[in-house]
Amino acid sequence: MQSPFSPSTLILLASLFSLSFHSPVVVHASTNPDFHPLMSFKALSDTSNKLTKWNATSTNPCTWNGVSCLRNRVSRLVLEDLNLTASFHPLTSLTQLRILSLKRNRFNGPIPNLTTLSALKLLFLSHNQFSGEFPVTVTSLARLYRLDLSHNNLSGEIPATVNRLTHLLTLRVDVNKIHGHIPSITLSHLQDFNVSSNHLSGQIPESLSGFPGSAFSHNPYLCGVPLQKCKAMPALASPLNTRNDTVTTKPENEAVQGSKTREGNGAPKMGAMVLIAIVLGDLMVLALVSLLLYYYYWRNYTKLREGQNESNLKNSKGLESEKVSAYSGQRGVGKGGTEMVFLEGVKRFELEELLRASAEMLGKGALGTAYKAVLDDGTVVAVKRLKDANVGGKREFEQRMEVLGRLRHDNVVSLRAYYFAREEKLLVSDYMPNGTLFCLLHGNRGPGRTPLDWTTRLKIAAGAARGVAFIHSSSNHKLTHGNIKSTNVLVDVAGNARVADFGLSIFASPSNSRSNGYRAPEASDGRRRTQKSDVYSFGVLLMEMLTAKCPSTVDGGALAVAVDLPRWVQSVVREEWTAEVFDLELLRYKDIEEEMVALLQIAMACTATAPDQRPRMSHVVNMIEELRGVQVSSCHDTLIDSVSEYTSVSEDACRGAGGGASSL
Repeated sequence: MQSPFSPSTLILLASLFSLSFHSPVVVHASTNPDFHPLMSFKALSDTSNKLTKWNATSTNPCTWNGVSCLRNRVSRLVLEDLNLTASFHPLTSLTQLRILSLKRNRFNGPIPNLTTLSALKLLFLSHNQFSGEFPVTVTSLARLYRLDLSHNNLSGEIPATVNRLTHLLTLRVDVNKIHGHIPSITLSHLQDFNVSSNHLSGQIPESLSGFPGSAFSHNPYLCGVPLQKCKAMPALASPLNTRNDTVTTKPENEAVQGSKTREGNGAPKMGAMVLIAIVLGDLMVLALVSLLLYYYYWRNYTKLREGQNESNLKNSKGLESEKVSAYSGQRGVGKGGTEMVFLEGVKRFELEELLRASAEMLGKGALGTAYKAVLDDGTVVAVKRLKDANVGGKREFEQRMEVLGRLRHDNVVSLRAYYFAREEKLLVSDYMPNGTLFCLLHGNRGPGRTPLDWTTRLKIAAGAARGVAFIHSSSNHKLTHGNIKSTNVLVDVAGNARVADFGLSIFASPSNSRSNGYRAPEASDGRRRTQKSDVYSFGVLLMEMLTAKCPSTVDGGALAVAVDLPRWVQSVVREEWTAEVFDLELLRYKDIEEEMVALLQIAMACTATAPDQRPRMSHVVNMIEELRGVQVSSCHDTLIDSVSEYTSVSEDACRGAGGGASSL
């Protein structure tokens, strides 16, 4: 297996982080502290001589199959499907090891003591023949993200000390011989959990009830959500037997289904009938009350919903008094000389139809509120009301809309129509059903959620770059976007990135010109945005995609902690580049480290402090496309599958990127 940390990657990292790495030199085996443990491991476990390049004449073990190094120490060891056997105990001397994968071999016996591997982040030991109890020493690896011990012969119980692994994303022990109860596991980041096909019993802890039933299946004596209910075995009441019977918990389908009817006067049977009648009576009363409450609240909710839909867009006196008709020409003239302008090739509709359309708020930004509107014929559009914009005069507004309305590109959200009145300004654009990049990155991060995979992120980055580059090159007016952030990158029904909200920053009022995490240093004081400041903002956007950290101030109910992202990235990589800089959800994919590092290099070039040191967006597009052209990621998730699980989410539910609207 080819190592992702090739010498070319190290050279790339050297230029990226501007660190003083020495030129590569030949390292003799005797000077590498990890040489002897690796050779001992080969002698013990490689009976089939699969590791042919591992020999005493090699000058540097960092060039061996499956070995990757950082600063002349082994940091990654991936040895899969090599028929290795016996024990990997010699590898416990590799104290700088970050990733260890020994999947699909024939290792046997107990798992060695792992306390010396304190730097370990990923541990994959599945599909072997390990026996003995669950390795308690693994719970001392505080930096561990992934732990896969599945498909072995491990026994014993799962220790409660797994709660020490506070960073853990994956815990798999399925297809083993683990017994006992599942401890209460309260790991807030846990996403991949599976204990199926073991000998576990008792009730599933509530903290794990959000995982699917397949994570607990084939444990005959396990019960509770999401499996069948646990049922207590009732104690038999008898005048002749007054002792206290032990009440046990079993799955409902294995509980005692009945008991023998006692001989005598039949009193127990009569008691059961009375009990059933009481229960049925209670259920009938409860159902009647529920029906009445449902009818009452549903009628009021329907009235309230109708009132909201009717008033979402039609709540301005100026707009109500100006009914505008659409003519066959480009402009429709309404009362008082007001106009609604439909751009070329756009299906026309009357403003009255837009006003009575059902509307759903998508998000509220610095310039106004965005809505999803469904017209009478089923057409869905996005409408933005520039309520808080400093629009100025009508002529200035029309000139700007004429420039923006001519922009047509596969990676740009096209302006379809606009309306200007003294008290109301509307922009109409296509509706993007898959929502914003912000929601795809940060929304609902927890168990059961499919994260945004690397292939999808890279495609969205390339599409967004093409959209911004097109905006920069499409006009003689040196047009800028002015407000690049993850809530202004939308995803259409085909999974393509669409840049929205472009060219409107000139309408921002001074009170809305405060700095945010995407804004270039030279534009943070409210000065005019430039194409170079757009490049800076796009670099921050790339860092957000790589790290999954929000780069700006979060208002209440935050989904993620906001940071000064460029400064944080620089501080981390200056000390030591590690997986900690990247989104933990990306660690599940193999062989993408070089690609992530390369994209981070592009992001850091875009966020250079001096504007003239930043690349042009056309150059950024070329660099990202070149990166995609050499992509060797093992992730096979398709783009459509990745984004189809996400619906359009209002920005109020996905707030955290400075309050931009989630549509045009």
